[in-house]
Amino acid sequence: MYFSTTDDSIELDKIKQDLRFLHDCYTGMLRDAGEDDIADMLDGKRALQPGAERLSKAFSIYFQLITIVEENASVQLRRKLEDEHGMARISGLWGKTFMQLKEAGVDAATITKALPGIRIEPVLTAHPTESKRSTMIDQLRAIYLLMVKRENKVWTAQEKKQIEQEIRAAMQRLWLTGQVFLQKPSIQDELRNVLHYLTKVFPNVMPLLDQRLRDAWREAGFDETMLEGTENLPRISFGNWVGGDRDGHPFVTADVTRETLETLRRSALEMIDADLDVLARRMSISQFEVQVPEMLQGRINALVEALGKSAEESLARNPKEPWRQLLNMMRLMLPEPSGINPQGSVRYSSYHELLEDLRLLIESLRAINAKDIARLDVEPIIRKVSAFGFHLAALDIRQNSRFHDLALSQLLVAAGVEDGENFPDWSEERRLAYLTEELKSTRPYVRRYEGLGTEADAVIACYRVLYHYVERNGYDGLGSLIVSMTRSLSDLLVVYVLCREAGLMARTPEGMACVLPVVPLLETIGDLEKGPEILDTFLSHPVTQNSLKWRSENLNAPRAQQVMVGYSDSNKDGGILASLWSLHTAQLALTQTGQKHDVRIRFFHGRGGTISRGAGPTHRFIAGLPHGTIQGDMRLTEQGEVISQKYANPLTALYNLELLQAGTTGNSLLPEKGRRLTSELRDQLEAIVHKLYQYSLESYQKLVHNDEFVRFFAQATPIDIIESSSIGSRPARRTGKRTFGDLRAIPWVFSWSQARFFLTGWYGVGAALERLKQEEPEAFSLLSKHAVDFMPFRYVITNASSAIALTDTGIMEAYAGLVDDRKLAETYLEDIRTEFYRTRDMLGVLYGHPLQERRPRMYTMMGFRAERLKPLHELQISQLKIWRKLKEEGKTKEADDMLPELLLVLNAIASGLGTTG
Repeated sequence: MYFSTTDDSIELDKIKQDLRFLHDCYTGMLRDAGEDDIADMLDGKRALQPGAERLSKAFSIYFQLITIVEENASVQLRRKLEDEHGMARISGLWGKTFMQLKEAGVDAATITKALPGIRIEPVLTAHPTESKRSTMIDQLRAIYLLMVKRENKVWTAQEKKQIEQEIRAAMQRLWLTGQVFLQKPSIQDELRNVLHYLTKVFPNVMPLLDQRLRDAWREAGFDETMLEGTENLPRISFGNWVGGDRDGHPFVTADVTRETLETLRRSALEMIDADLDVLARRMSISQFEVQVPEMLQGRINALVEALGKSAEESLARNPKEPWRQLLNMMRLMLPEPSGINPQGSVRYSSYHELLEDLRLLIESLRAINAKDIARLDVEPIIRKVSAFGFHLAALDIRQNSRFHDLALSQLLVAAGVEDGENFPDWSEERRLAYLTEELKSTRPYVRRYEGLGTEADAVIACYRVLYHYVERNGYDGLGSLIVSMTRSLSDLLVVYVLCREAGLMARTPEGMACVLPVVPLLETIGDLEKGPEILDTFLSHPVTQNSLKWRSENLNAPRAQQVMVGYSDSNKDGGILASLWSLHTAQLALTQTGQKHDVRIRFFHGRGGTISRGAGPTHRFIAGLPHGTIQGDMRLTEQGEVISQKYANPLTALYNLELLQAGTTGNSLLPEKGRRLTSELRDQLEAIVHKLYQYSLESYQKLVHNDEFVRFFAQATPIDIIESSSIGSRPARRTGKRTFGDLRAIPWVFSWSQARFFLTGWYGVGAALERLKQEEPEAFSLLSKHAVDFMPFRYVITNASSAIALTDTGIMEAYAGLVDDRKLAETYLEDIRTEFYRTRDMLGVLYGHPLQERRPRMYTMMGFRAERLKPLHELQISQLKIWRKLKEEGKTKEADDMLPELLLVLNAIASGLGTTG
């Protein structure tokens, strides 16, 4: 489902009218195509026939149309509310943020001083959650735009009919397009999808984002001149995991990483070149009309001398038009995408040099009083180049600590180190002693980097790609080396040693320094608890200290250490309440650890696409982060289908980026007196919620941490279909075993959502609240009184109540009927059912009224979908029975023949719920 901050104000009548219009268009298109039986079923005139492949496809598209209606209604409502009440009406955006800061006594000078230091960095990933093909996304986008076009009141009856016909044509293309990946998408497919957003969506939205900031600033009563120029605006950049994330992803090879970096760089340079070309066409200013500023003529003369004959051609092409001449020569100065420039080249070595010329261009325009041209034509390009550089997005490299251990073990064996083959099993004390001593030496283990072993070959080959990229293009474009499942200090030091092997360590007077940041990823609850201790020892290590100093002195990097916190595995490990609270306490402790070492901790939030994996309203997520942990810097993942949900449409993309920018600013600048609760009261509430954390963790882990429950899960959910699907390019399990520990969080969550349990979004919350109420009624009363104002806890219960709304006990019981051991099924089903009702009722007690009364529109919007989801669930259950029996009987071909139909139903249910994993 599509949710926004204004859901509780959405005009349901408009949704119903738009849905009726699209329903009529869709069924009309189906009837024209000879699909009367399907149209009748959508009209509710006929019972669903199990096994009907076309039906699941029809429902899948229908659910997408509902999403379009919801999204359009949200966009139109935000516009209406702002028009009637001002920009401060919408929570989480610039207008509201400036109003709150102003009321808290933060003046304009303080805000303008802080704004240039505000930074957001969405990182695009391609986890196996995007179940729609990009071709299908394009057609849905076309229908959305036509619905927006239809909002205009100026159309004649004939023009409205033409729009309707265009919508039906787009629906027809959808109907005739394959809905699911019949083969796993390649990494190149995933990269093409990411490139669409990086080159077609975000660059076009950024000028609107800056304008929204300035409009809200003016409406807040602040001096407009304080935000003139680009130097006073917040920073935005982008990251990318596609082609770099190799954790459990054997298809991401060194060649894939090299090709990814080359593609990103080439795309960035092509985009900049196109922008400069358009700008040159616009900049038809003649020297006969104005006096050419000396600074402009001086730069033209310098480039003519540097570029030689090619510059003379640029001058001759646009005589007496110096601004065009400069822009044409700036295009000639762009580097080769390969990074290998011609001998004696004078081309830009980095995008910072291009920015200098663009700023000179602005100054020259201001000198002739062409300020509007400077602001509207040139400033957006400066903002774009600042955001995307010559690299488009920073590529992170992620790998599992176990993989690194095996790689180093193979290097040790090749170097003849005693007992090197057993390095992964060495004690932590022995590992640390060896690694610390080894890092004092600059010599590599080997001279040849092939034939060492699968893991060593893969890691060294990847790191050598990074080394060669730096040699050609510098460090822009490279993100961090992220170590998933970081369990100890040695897991991070191993990466330093591997970097030394590939030339990614620099020599300093104080010793070795790593040129790229090494980042711990703390995923499970246990890892989060140990995180501060790991970070303390890591920041104390001389190589880390040298690395921070080297990057500060040579790359102008801030004295900051990135730490990635994972929302998926911690949720799978402990349930929603324990997960979010362990993340809360870990961030506070990690921040304090950084302060001890005079290092700012830059958190990288690994949020997923569902409530169970950290998703939820962006403004509530940011407001719920511990005070003092953001420090003006927000880096977070945007995963799978979330990318298209948030960013496929420009106005929705604008809204979501503004939530990030404004939320980061507000959380970082709001003083103590501007917060809803006193620090003393927050301390009391923290202690209460910590007890809830312990209670819920105990309840959740008692349920899931045994093999019998995994057996129940394997049969009561369509996990086996998901494992056979082609939704993403990664395997569903890390090693191929089906144990609780080895299952990836994404398919774990996807499976529970398909069967309508949504277990990981609420289980344990009710038990924890009930126990607190029984054992400490005064504490429960205090928490109830402040539950909505205590933002970290509010985020937990908001997400849990959303998961409750999506859960259907009748459907979950039907899926439990697939479990062959009826006693096992009834035991677990009773536990789950009891906790569901307990959680629903306890949240009602906490809020003071039932959830349906608190969020009526969400339940109504879910009702639009529920009627047509039920027969799809029935169809999936029927399919599972047949498919599993075929596999049991060894009829592999017959089972494989069923798979396309199984995937269509899987996809249809995901569309209906608006979520996969």
